[in-house]
Amino acid sequence: MNHNKLFQQTRLRLTLWYALVMAVILSFCGYGIYRVLSHTQWVTLNRELQSVAGTLHDSIELKLQQPGRLEPVIQQLLPNICVVGQSCIQVQSNSQRHVLSAINQSNYYVRFFDTSGGLFAMAGAYPEGLSSEFNQETWQTLTDNQSVIYQQISFDLHTQDNRDWGYIQVGRSLEDFNSYLNAMKLTLALGLPIAMGFVGFASWWLAGLAMQPIYSSYQQVQQFTADAAHELRTPLAATQATVESALLLAELDEIETREILQTIQRQNQRLTNLVVDLLLLTRLDRQSLSLQHYVCCLNDIINDLIEEFAALAIASNIQLTTVAKVSQPLTIIGNEDQLYRLFANLIVNAIQYTPAGGKVTVYLDCNDSQAVIQVQDTGIGIPPAEIPRIFDRFYRVNSDRSRSTGGSGLGLAIVQAIINAHYCSIDVYSELNAGSNFTVKLPFENVPHNRRNWLRAIKLN
Repeated sequence: MNHNKLFQQTRLRLTLWYALVMAVILSFCGYGIYRVLSHTQWVTLNRELQSVAGTLHDSIELKLQQPGRLEPVIQQLLPNICVVGQSCIQVQSNSQRHVLSAINQSNYYVRFFDTSGGLFAMAGAYPEGLSSEFNQETWQTLTDNQSVIYQQISFDLHTQDNRDWGYIQVGRSLEDFNSYLNAMKLTLALGLPIAMGFVGFASWWLAGLAMQPIYSSYQQVQQFTADAAHELRTPLAATQATVESALLLAELDEIETREILQTIQRQNQRLTNLVVDLLLLTRLDRQSLSLQHYVCCLNDIINDLIEEFAALAIASNIQLTTVAKVSQPLTIIGNEDQLYRLFANLIVNAIQYTPAGGKVTVYLDCNDSQAVIQVQDTGIGIPPAEIPRIFDRFYRVNSDRSRSTGGSGLGLAIVQAIINAHYCSIDVYSELNAGSNFTVKLPFENVPHNRRNWLRAIKLN
């Protein structure tokens, strides 16, 4: 359970770190979006204000005749204009109102100053409490007594004969702009926690997904360690028991001594074979890309194996034969020692799991791009559910049966490792109580010359 707790803690830490990093990224992105939209809105607002003020300035300046005097036509352009010291003029005429329609909105105001900087008149939604002191800066940001912010632009005014008339200032309230920014802030403030909730859930799932191969690998290492320890313990325990039994005897004659030594030798050989298999698997895992490949004749390899295991087959009362479905030799590029080991393991497995009176046949065939070797037996077969796992290290379909044959459960794992090292494939078909068929397909693509011409030349020679 400790390793499960460790993986859960690691998964939680990965989730928190991922969520923290995403929170920082989202915060910066949110702030950036806010700044960009705020700047865009501010630029748009200034352009609108400048356009409205420029239109108003040009329309009024063409009609001014005397300094310090507003012509009646100007009063028609600006309804509700108020001249300082006089009553406000309520003009209902709609003439030319389309030219200055923006001024009629509730968030715009206009102020006129004379040449000495005194407030002369005002129009539009003039805010209460706004300072009446004149400031000649073109762009200004003002605040009234209710803390409402205004953006204002100023222009010089001249009469028709180019005499100084005074100044015009056009401003607008920023309440709608601030409302937009506040709504954006609220959206970001509420959206970030919601987004972080989704990020937290996604990060937990992604952390589990990322750690799954590590966890599976850890479990495989644990299983491999347990299986290897178990396999090593069995011959060691047998050897220890044999030695202890011998030590309890007062005297040992020559026959007893030889039997004890033979028992120790068998267990030692079993240990040696196991260690050799483990070392071979390790070497294949680490050096599969650096194997030395040569021209190999599969016919010779299979014929040598048939001769080597003939005695084992006869002792098991099994018929071991080979059938070549092609007349030309099957020659590929590969590592001969490892290919020898590959087919040796398949043939030995077929013999061990075939009852007396059965047959084991090795077929040699090819297609346009591959050499095809089949090892077929009439043995006990493999359950369909077990086939995907038969190449796992130390895995046995039937542990008792496997142990009776002296197998360590590494034979097919070595086969799979050699298959991977040679970039070939293996297919398994099996039926319970009917036998199994292992098909190995080795590519010809590494042959240095055209395959057909090369095989034709070999055949002619």
